[in-house]
Amino acid sequence: MAAEIVNPRSDSEAGTEQEAGEPLDSFDPAFALHRGGKMAVQATVPIRDKDDLSLAYTPGVAKVCSAIAEQPDLVHDYTWKSSVVAVVTDGTAVLGLGDIGPEASLPVMEGKAILFKQFGGVDAVPIALDCTDADEIVETVVRLAPSFGGVNLEDISAPRCFEIERKLQERLDIPIFHDDQHGTAVVTLAALRNAARLSGRTLGELRAVISGAGAAGVAIAKMLVEAGIGDVAVADRKGVVSADRDDLTPVKRELASFTNKAGLSGTLEAALSGADVFIGVSGGTVPEPAVASMAEGAFVFAMANPNPEVHPEVAHKYAAVVATGRSDFPNQINNVLAFPGIFAGALQVRASRITEGMKLAAAEALASVVGDDLAADYVIPSPFDERVAPAVTAAVAAAARAEGVARR
Repeated sequence: MAAEIVNPRSDSEAGTEQEAGEPLDSFDPAFALHRGGKMAVQATVPIRDKDDLSLAYTPGVAKVCSAIAEQPDLVHDYTWKSSVVAVVTDGTAVLGLGDIGPEASLPVMEGKAILFKQFGGVDAVPIALDCTDADEIVETVVRLAPSFGGVNLEDISAPRCFEIERKLQERLDIPIFHDDQHGTAVVTLAALRNAARLSGRTLGELRAVISGAGAAGVAIAKMLVEAGIGDVAVADRKGVVSADRDDLTPVKRELASFTNKAGLSGTLEAALSGADVFIGVSGGTVPEPAVASMAEGAFVFAMANPNPEVHPEVAHKYAAVVATGRSDFPNQINNVLAFPGIFAGALQVRASRITEGMKLAAAEALASVVGDDLAADYVIPSPFDERVAPAVTAAVAAAARAEGVARR
């Protein structure tokens, strides 16, 4: 019998909400849903009799194993490798919870795995590692890689996440994708493309300011530059990331080298004066006067959860388009719009990696789903729009072929 999960609060704190020792799922539906986990392994072939058993296992399986030993590429045809992704974390940057460790991260990793299946038809296995050293994580994933067609890195804190992704892609010939970086960037770019289209402008006419120089902020900045943004400045806790600062990490020094053409310095609030776009991926609160100082017809993408950097009620006073990371407001910037289709497309063509071109193609395809229904409260489709995953999958597969990383 599974052990009961007891409310960590004292009996006096629990009050009428829960009697001492009562399972948490007796009063909280989130715990009820999670009891026993959110996923399971299911066979795709029947084992009804000894003939089925002899084909699925010994002796029939030996023929398949021998064939793969002679021709390794057959592993994609005769195992699940080409359709399964490892969702790997060390539990150091879990959602808005921070460094809560590998065990506590598992509910999120299970959730990610079922989103892969629900929205992209991709099988995924959650793997929470009990180590935080970058090289140890790389070595562990490299050793696990023969079982998987791709690796989704998840909730690994910056700046280690950059190094881990880079080293894994150097050593493996399967797609490595850190969703906190690239998934966020793809969906942000898609929404921004449509916001610009709604206002009759191009990306090249926009100046953006990003709050947050972590994994998501850096990736968004890179993607916006790749897509042709007019200018983008990124601010961390100490202000705008600029080349004249002497306290930058190697990642931020690189960031300063391709952003902030205007040479801004100082605070985030100062940088927002006259800006066309605010993108928040840092938490905290942006003062209303700073939002009011933005250019007319500005866009505010305040994506911190659960509390956006600019509350939509405030943002709507000054901005033409407002987006958040929350599902209870229009224009939700949700990674689930991107990663299932991106991996589905990459796996479909057995891509050796996920390129910048593939990510840009994903953003363009996602934006195109909105089509003629474009409106201020609809610049990005819903995750439940059944057109999303097929559009992203097809675009990513085509881009992989065009960029020479497809193997089928």
